[in-house]
Amino acid sequence: MCQNFYIVLVEDNHMEVTHLSNEGQVMIPEALRAGHQWEAGQELIAIEVGDGILLNPKKPVSQATLDQVAGCLKYEGKPKTLEEMEDAIRQGVMEQHDRVKRRTMMFVS
Repeated sequence: MCQNFYIVLVEDNHMEVTHLSNEGQVMIPEALRAGHQWEAGQELIAIEVGDGILLNPKKPVSQATLDQVAGCLKYEGKPKTLEEMEDAIRQGVMEQHDRVKRRTMMFVS
């Protein structure tokens, strides 16, 4: 069954209507592509926002060495053992599981 979905793209009070193909592809109008300098092959990140989808260009991640980023990982205090880190992860997973279980029970009750 062929089904068309229509998507309205709005930018600076400029609106374009396009459609979603059976293959899940959306044609972004040329004026919008040119305005954002998006070329064929541009990777986009699709973000669900309320009742729509926001498309942002995927920006390349620059290469860095460990020395360049290690300062972001500063930790003051006694170093944790592997066992302590695994226990902390296990505890976090259990807490997350308990929160989800409580929410699920609220909807079931």
